[in-house]
Amino acid sequence: MNDEPGAHVYILRCADGSYYVGSARLGLERRVAEHYAGTFGGYASKRLPVELVWAEHFPDIIDAIAVERQIKGWSRAKKEALMRGDYERVRALAKRRS
Repeated sequence: MNDEPGAHVYILRCADGSYYVGSARLGLERRVAEHYAGTFGGYASKRLPVELVWAEHFPDIIDAIAVERQIKGWSRAKKEALMRGDYERVRALAKRRS
């Protein structure tokens, strides 16, 4: 079990080029390994192999889940800007939708 409190939000790039956004409460490495092994089935397991392309830790699981849900609603371009660390572009893309 992971000793670090909180959770990670992460983005995987799937073999088909799509992105999967998730959260990991019991350790990021463990969760990515579970995806790679197809442990739980679902979206990513049907698009193997997967590659971890972005992750961030949040001290509170509630915050991690909120950020995961937010990112899931983002466009591909906005997710890619986040992965690059281009926060100006993330903000610009957010303004375009309103």
